[in-house]
Amino acid sequence: MKTNVALRLFWFAGVALLFAGCVTHRIDWNARVGNYTFDQAVTEFGPPDRQAKLSDGQLVTEWITRYNNGGTIFVGGGLYGRPGSVGFLQSTGPGCYESKLLLTFSTNNLLTAWAKK
Repeated sequence: MKTNVALRLFWFAGVALLFAGCVTHRIDWNARVGNYTFDQAVTEFGPPDRQAKLSDGQLVTEWITRYNNGGTIFVGGGLYGRPGSVGFLQSTGPGCYESKLLLTFSTNNLLTAWAKK
């Protein structure tokens, strides 16, 4: 009986850690408009992937984040009670996702607008 409780506790802790690792910190960009500088953005995200200076002096920057989902591969044995059979499954979804953050800074390097794509 104690083994069953310990096993349940182990699985509960594992699932809790999994969900805790999936939680991401959301940034309130609207609160940063007017008081967030270009230097703070570079410190937080590194140099932008692209940037352009507009004729009115504003700076438009773009940070690109790419991540790979790793794909899904499953190999199993024993299909329909036959121990010699093997099953194979591979996902066909996209392997790489891309997120873009566009920040516009005024002539005095304060954030004036933002967009996520």
